[in-house]
Amino acid sequence: VQLQASGGGLVQAGASLRLSCAASGRTLRRDTTAWFRQAPGKERELVALLFRSGGSTYYEDSVKGRFTISRDNAKNTVYLQMSSLKSDDTAIYYCAAAPQSAIWSTVVQGLGFIYWGRGTQVTVSS
Repeated sequence: VQLQASGGGLVQAGASLRLSCAASGRTLRRDTTAWFRQAPGKERELVALLFRSGGSTYYEDSVKGRFTISRDNAKNTVYLQMSSLKSDDTAIYYCAAAPQSAIWSTVVQGLGFIYWGRGTQVTVSS
């Protein structure tokens, strides 16, 4: 199973970016898929998740209203649309997937994710 994240870059504050995470070797349609980020000197944090077949979403408080997670099942790809970017959003962003057996109370804690992609750097200049 491979998750390939892309779409990061260097942008100015207020700009938008869309991250993509293409999966191979596994169909994500029934998985819980998520984006995490890790800023320098900080712990990795859960940014957004799409629960199982897409019935529910979770967003970390600081990104609510600015980030949107979505999935294209035909392309087996997960997206993170980021808008109104701030310097605090600077981090390495990782996509991850948890199998269908992972329950809500587990994944919203950032646990249960067993498939991980390599990160993509997002740098927001102020």
